[in-house]
Amino acid sequence: MFVTRHSPVTDAVLKDQLWTLYTRAYERTAEEAVTHEMLDRLEFNDQLTDATNRAWVVWEDNVPVAMTMIATDVRRTRWLSEHYFKKNYPHQFATGKVHYVVWAVVDPSHVTKGVSMFMARQAMAVEAREGSLLVFDMPESNQPHELGGAAELMHRMARQVGGARLVPLTVQRYYALDFAPSVVDDPETTDDKPISFSDSVL
Repeated sequence: MFVTRHSPVTDAVLKDQLWTLYTRAYERTAEEAVTHEMLDRLEFNDQLTDATNRAWVVWEDNVPVAMTMIATDVRRTRWLSEHYFKKNYPHQFATGKVHYVVWAVVDPSHVTKGVSMFMARQAMAVEAREGSLLVFDMPESNQPHELGGAAELMHRMARQVGGARLVPLTVQRYYALDFAPSVVDDPETTDDKPISFSDSVL
């Protein structure tokens, strides 16, 4: 295995190879996460061709088996609030050191082969040298609790290059009110009494 770094990705053949890897790797997440985690092809290409982004690709022979995309300009992402980082991490923001993991994917057939650690040693070594605040997020399917899960994996990978503190930033939860009629209406639970709300509740 070997790693290549691209900023930006301009080769059409490579773009196709990376898109194939990306869609294979994101298939499970796309089915399990309520959010639109997976970019479409135009969004994907936009990230590849942005010169402020860094793409790291792990190869086995001539086939890409893992990649990560790191945005080095938080103001150019649509996923992070520059106002948040300007307020809470003013020094890193002012010096352009707030970076964001746009994605990190591994071909499903290579997940157990240490590819993630191999890729991390290359990408995170650069982040560590620059003293960046490396921000990442993930759906509940990969991070069911505040600690452990993929966050712990990222923390272990950071320790490979000298270490970093794992700082929980925020949690976002999604809910739905399901107004679909029940298959069987239970008369015991039906309440025809009118419900009133006070102005303070509304």
